[in-house]
Amino acid sequence: MAKVNIKIEGVPFEVEAGLTILEAAKQCGFEIPSLCAFNHGECSKGSCRVCLVEATGARGLVASCVYPVAEGMEITISSPKATAARRTSVELLLSNHNKNCQQCEKNCKCELLHVAKLTGARDDMYQGEQTPVTVDRLTPSIVRDTSKCVLCGRCVERCKNAHGLGVLGFEKRGFNTIVAPAENRSFANSPCILCGQCVSVCPTGALMEVSEIDKVDAAMRAGKYVVVQTAPAVRAALGEEFDMPIGTLVTGKMVSALRRLGFKKVFDTNFAADLTIMEEATELLSRVTNKGVLPMITSCSPGWVNYAEYYYGDLLGHLSSCKSPHEMFGAILKSYYAEKNGIDPKDMFVVSIMPCTAKKYEKERPELSVNGLRDVDAVLTTRELGKLIKRSGINFAKLPDSDFDNDIVGEYTGAGVIFGTTGGVMEAALRTAAYKLSGEELKKVELEEVRGFEGIKEATYNLAGIEVKVAVAHGMKNAKVLLDQIREGNSPYHFIEIMGCPGGCVAGGGQPYVKPCFLPNEDADILDTFKAKRAAALYQEDESKALRASHKNPQIIELYETYLGEPNSHKAHELLHTHYHAKERFSK
Repeated sequence: MAKVNIKIEGVPFEVEAGLTILEAAKQCGFEIPSLCAFNHGECSKGSCRVCLVEATGARGLVASCVYPVAEGMEITISSPKATAARRTSVELLLSNHNKNCQQCEKNCKCELLHVAKLTGARDDMYQGEQTPVTVDRLTPSIVRDTSKCVLCGRCVERCKNAHGLGVLGFEKRGFNTIVAPAENRSFANSPCILCGQCVSVCPTGALMEVSEIDKVDAAMRAGKYVVVQTAPAVRAALGEEFDMPIGTLVTGKMVSALRRLGFKKVFDTNFAADLTIMEEATELLSRVTNKGVLPMITSCSPGWVNYAEYYYGDLLGHLSSCKSPHEMFGAILKSYYAEKNGIDPKDMFVVSIMPCTAKKYEKERPELSVNGLRDVDAVLTTRELGKLIKRSGINFAKLPDSDFDNDIVGEYTGAGVIFGTTGGVMEAALRTAAYKLSGEELKKVELEEVRGFEGIKEATYNLAGIEVKVAVAHGMKNAKVLLDQIREGNSPYHFIEIMGCPGGCVAGGGQPYVKPCFLPNEDADILDTFKAKRAAALYQEDESKALRASHKNPQIIELYETYLGEPNSHKAHELLHTHYHAKERFSK
């Protein structure tokens, strides 16, 4: 790569040609205040004007996020002219901002306040009319409040880059410009898949998950039998809420914290992940041997299911009919577990701690209920769990490690753990499918071919003489490639795993924010590879388990022997399976 010689604050550096000033400054150890510096270029370039600097060869100040370095360029960050201009840019943003910081869900994690502090911005320097406000609270998943939006465009670009969609865009013009779905519709009336990727990149509180903490509080006050389950990806990220390094595995401390918060029982969704594999692997083998609809596609990710219903309604027959693991667990808790323990299902309140905002919508679906009772009553994100713990005054770092409750429904295998990363569901399913076909365990259960963060991964496995071709995709932009193949009749696969969020659940829309201003002790390389760090924690727990295939879970075996009968039985379908339906992309 060609190099150029530049000076920053009078200090000479050699950097790669083609970098922006902002990128070069970052590599050379300078922090230019910015609202896009560490968002991988996902913003409306140069729109916020927070990163202004002086550079030789330029006319006036330049936005360092878009202006490229050049041979011999001298860059000045700290001149009176540059510092005053940056301060003014932030003050203008604040003048059109709803500054109810104490009530804002983004309090202490607001990047606008961070750059305001860096630039020395003064409050109320500019006063006058403000842009008309829209507050959209119509979905169970995401709140949109334009009074807090700074028009950076991060959410717009993330929706395009992750999913190839344009659900969000710039609406209206001039002073009235806002970020919104088309025609300033609600998310509820647009083809938004509610994955929360937009929330994860928003620098302010303009986009946030719908909080259900009050709902859980109310259930506890009402004397409900409140139980909680935690998704696998949560344990690999929750520590970041307490300043632990990215990828720290905090399973035991998380369980201790949940017990102290007052939950009657603390379960691991991994139990139900093992249950999902039993149902899904059986369904796959039935389709393969009975010439059913192929390829079969996983249905664990509600964001992906929403996408399929909006954009590929003609292919819904390819989706597995299995509920997602936490919904399966809710159904089992309110039937099998309640019966065994003499609990009235109406008195049980099931809380799921999830890395995902789409799970909030999923739990509201009428298809995910049994005998008039929802499988799951409330969903909290990893971030919300962090808030609960902090609110209760718990010193998370000093908690002892505790074990999950495992009275009849708590044991789990390594296969359940890896559900939290892209390729994990596929790997877990193949571990069991191989055994069901051959009666023999895989000699090597680590299926490296389906691991990693390539957009699309594919592999072929010989399972008892049957060539099974599989593919894995994450993010709807990648999924579209595989779905178009199916629609055109060209798909070579038997089984496809699709995850809604890029990277899978480890990078879900409800996970802790990965921003350097909130993770000051992490270096740039780790920030860029946070998905791999979190995934590595899950693979670490998988390797530590004595049992690593779902069909070997003794409590799953007992559940079938004493209650469900066998995988895909009538009883299993009644509790553990569902159906999907095509949706109109827009509604009035």
